[in-house]
Amino acid sequence: MHGVVHFEIPADDVPRAKEFYGSVFGWQLQDMPEMDYTIVHTADVDEQTQMPTAPGAINGGLMRRTAETPAPVLTIDVESIDEALAQVEAAGGRVVRPRTEIPGMGAFAYFTDPEGNTLGLWENA
Repeated sequence: MHGVVHFEIPADDVPRAKEFYGSVFGWQLQDMPEMDYTIVHTADVDEQTQMPTAPGAINGGLMRRTAETPAPVLTIDVESIDEALAQVEAAGGRVVRPRTEIPGMGAFAYFTDPEGNTLGLWENA
């Protein structure tokens, strides 16, 4: 079974969104300027793996809103993005962003389901 492992919240004004989520929910925010992305920690993480220590907890990110990601995205862990994208297309979904590598971490992709929802896929390195 594949689980939800990450979320992303798009924003038109990322600094405003960071202020909102940090102040309202106490989320810890870490800028990744080289990726134009902000890591969001909603739960405590293991220092070495940076993965949540509480079972079932997930962390996420804030990013600029784009045509690819107009609304929040849930990301699903898969063994092979290429195989998962082939299954998505065979089942009536559409690839929005193909496999994209994040050096030293893994890869991600975006797809839409037959209902028009955009979701993400994640494959560990």
